[in-house]
Formats: sequence, structure tokens, C-alpha cells
Amino acid sequence: MPTSALAKRLVSAVTLIPAVVWLTLAGPAVVFHAVVIALAAGAAWELARMFERAGRGTHGWLTPAVAALVTASFVRPRLVPAALTAAVLLTLAAPLWRRTAPSTDAVTTTLLAITYVGWMLGHGVLLRELPNGGPLVLLLLGVTWAGDSAAYFVGSTIGRTKLAPVVSPNKTIEGAVGQVVAAIIAAIALHGWLVPEWTWLAAAVAGVVLGTVAQIGDLAESVIKRSLGTKDTGGLIPGHGGVLDRLDSVLFNVPALYYLVTLGGRT
Repeated sequence: MPTSALAKRLVSAVTLIPAVVWLTLAGPAVVFHAVVIALAAGAAWELARMFERAGRGTHGWLTPAVAALVTASFVRPRLVPAALTAAVLLTLAAPLWRRTAPSTDAVTTTLLAITYVGWMLGHGVLLRELPNGGPLVLLLLGVTWAGDSAAYFVGSTIGRTKLAPVVSPNKTIEGAVGQVVAAIIAAIALHGWLVPEWTWLAAAVAGVVLGTVAQIGDLAESVIKRSLGTKDTGGLIPGHGGVLDRLDSVLFNVPALYYLVTLGGRT
């Protein structure tokens, strides 16, 4: 990575990390919810823009609106089925009132935003509402970011064996192994501070799950970007690309950790 790009990443990280720590551990729930909903809207908008740039039809403003609606419904979990139903109905009925030509591309893109962004990110609200929600969210982000960073540095220095050359030519098996190892180390290191009631074995299991699932999320976004012929989803965060670029692993890891904790009886 060029020095200028690395410098931008470091500046962005130094700026954002204190705000993230405060938001997850001490910030009011309403502020946390608002940020998550805003991220859902931003990521869905970027997703729609990628399709537009590739010459594919979209529903414009409706795409981020319904994705954000689904994410917002997780604040009141009993409303989630109703919100998801409303979002699907609005998406399928949009060709009836929009002045543009009917497009199955537009419907598909919006449904993708609803499920891939709105539904998955909504689990972040559920995770924050658990008894140790704030620390769990911070654990999730710390382990995910540690794993992502390790995958990049290990893959770029010693990576030789391609992991998924058709989907993402730069990803290597060495980087993937480095990501899982780093995720395990980060989970064990952080659990004593964030979730001291966990055993080190439980933390290691969480590290394995998050380090593995994160890569699936990363590759899933790569499938979308590669099929549309684009590299970054946007440029909102200097040195890090767009919102969706930063959330690709988190979108999959949020529900993974939520269900690992709740179904595993560690709430």
C-alpha cells in the first residue's frame, strides 16, 4: 500500500476509534440506533449507486429508505416482520407509481439492499440491547478489524496461494489463515476487558467464528463489485473506501456473534 494511502487509513482510524468506543460503551441507545440506521441508509445508497454506474436500473431514493426502515424496526423487534413486509411490498409496487420504465433490475437491487444491508445490520441493534451489549459490539468490531488488517498485511507480504481467484484475485489462503489467527488472538486479548465472564476457550471460539464469517462477508461484497466492474463502493472514509466497504465483514459478523451469544447461552 502506498505511504499516502496508509497515512489516510491511520488518520481515519485515529479519528474514528475514540468515537466508536464512546458510542458502543457509553453512548445513549438512541444515538447508537441513529448511527446504525444512518449506516444502513448510506450502505444501501452506495449499493444502488454501484448498480446505476453499471447501467442497471434502481429505485433511487426508495432503496436506502426501505433498507433503513428494516434496520430501524429492530429497535422494536416485534415490528420487524411488519417492516420487512412493508419494505417488500413497496419495492414490488414501485413500478406502478414510478415514472420510469418498469425494471426487474431495480426490484432486485432494492430487495438485495433490504436483506443484505437492512436485515443483516439490524442485528447490531439487537446485539447492543443484550445485557452486555456495548462490550459485545466493541468486541465484534475489534476482532473484525484486527482480522481484516492481518489478512491484508499477511496476504500482501507472504501470500502466494489464491483463495478465490475468480471472485477476488488478491486474496490468499495465507491471508485467510492470518485473519483467523489474528481474530482468535484479538478475541482472547479483549475478552478479559469486555466480557470477563467468558472463558478463554469461549473467546477463542468467537474468534474462529468471526474470523471465518468475516471472510465470507468480504467475498460476498467482492462478488457484487466484480460483477458490476467496480473497485470501491464509495470514498466517504479517506483510505478506507465507502461505507459498504467498511461494513462488508461486519454485516455478516453482527448476526453471527448475536446468534453465537444468544443460542450459546452467553447473554
